[in-house]
Amino acid sequence: MPLTPLLEAGPVIQTHAIGATVAVVLGPIIFYGRKGTKLHRRLGKLWVLAMAFAIISSAFIWQIRLVGPFSPIHILTVLGAWGLISGINHARKGRIAAHQASMKGLYFWALGVAGVFTFYPGRVMNRMLFPAQPMAGFYLVLGLYLAVLVASKIWRSQNLAKA
Repeated sequence: MPLTPLLEAGPVIQTHAIGATVAVVLGPIIFYGRKGTKLHRRLGKLWVLAMAFAIISSAFIWQIRLVGPFSPIHILTVLGAWGLISGINHARKGRIAAHQASMKGLYFWALGVAGVFTFYPGRVMNRMLFPAQPMAGFYLVLGLYLAVLVASKIWRSQNLAKA
């Protein structure tokens, strides 16, 4: 795996990639682990910090310029910030179901959808992980994302049936 595309991308994209990667890795540990424990709260705070880095840095990524420096991807920046703030506020106010929905929505939609498009041919992550087969890499990541979405729905429906 050549790190050159990421190392040459500059500090904004590097910060974004690190924040998003940490959030992607921590998400399943938090979502499928025991809730309300010290570990859950500590990992949750680290996840929020990683998401904040990813969201804030995304506002300054301007490779695709359609309206001034902005592109439709920047809509995810605004929605991600709103979702993160809402999720935090729900937790602080004890609205746990709304908190869970906000955070899972951020994970699967902001990290998931935006993450899939970071693997589009020509983008940094695609050049880093799939330099020889860019389209195959994109379709692989898209397929994995869809498989995780389906598996998550199945897992959730099985757990609801048990309750």
